[in-house]
Amino acid sequence: MSEELGRVRQLWHLLEPLHAVLYYAPEAFEEAAALGYAVDERWPSYFAWRAAPLGAAGADRVTETFHSFSPRMVGAHVPAVWAVASPDAVLAARGRAVDRTYRALLGDETAAPGTAEAAALLRRVAEAADTADRPMAAANAALPWPDAPHLVLWHAATVLREHRGDGHLAALAHAELDPVESLVSFAAIGAARPEVFGSRGWDEGEWQAALDRLEKRGLVAADGTATEAGRALRAEVERRTDEAAAGPWRVLTDGERERLVGLLGPLWVAALGSGLLPSENTLGIGKV
Repeated sequence: MSEELGRVRQLWHLLEPLHAVLYYAPEAFEEAAALGYAVDERWPSYFAWRAAPLGAAGADRVTETFHSFSPRMVGAHVPAVWAVASPDAVLAARGRAVDRTYRALLGDETAAPGTAEAAALLRRVAEAADTADRPMAAANAALPWPDAPHLVLWHAATVLREHRGDGHLAALAHAELDPVESLVSFAAIGAARPEVFGSRGWDEGEWQAALDRLEKRGLVAADGTATEAGRALRAEVERRTDEAAAGPWRVLTDGERERLVGLLGPLWVAALGSGLLPSENTLGIGKV
């Protein structure tokens, strides 16, 4: 991995928890409940928060853009989420949820000069992102920028993580990995236990069928672990993903990227130290 791509990956690792706290924070569940969503599990609000920038998207559109979830699981929540609250109402509540979550999470750092500086740098990067053929990034990039620096930071982080995610789907398609094969092949290299990927709604039969297909391609062994070819293919997927994500970061100088790493570090520690995020995740952060 080149130094540039290594920095791109490092910045994604720093930003992802700062985006993802929305899906676990009690403040966000309170805002979701106020809209009328069930909060005994996180999925009703997850699908609402993440899909709202697409408008009142149907199940097919959400399945396509989210990729890793089974159509059956998506269909259990979409389009029903829009009968509870409109996308505009969800987006307004999402902003309130992020504001409350960050204030609880970061305390005085919310209004600190370093947070404002990080937000300004990240906004430059997000505004430099080419969102053509990147539906999730484009939908979020089209939203108005908030005023408060901590909300700018979250919005920029969201545009950039969805930009990366859209590029990742293109890399998976190039590798000829369908949604469930993408998860199975990722579990096979040890990114997370197969049970963790169960959150995406695929049943045992679908998982086993994907294992069988990958075994026929020589990508996994009979025990479900990746072969050398399987590891090489996943490494190629990650390389392509990093390359596709690298463009916007070139708007910053090397010094500015290094400065941003330093500014994001304490915020990243606060997100991880909150205990809100699962220690093992479907993105394989810290494993790949």
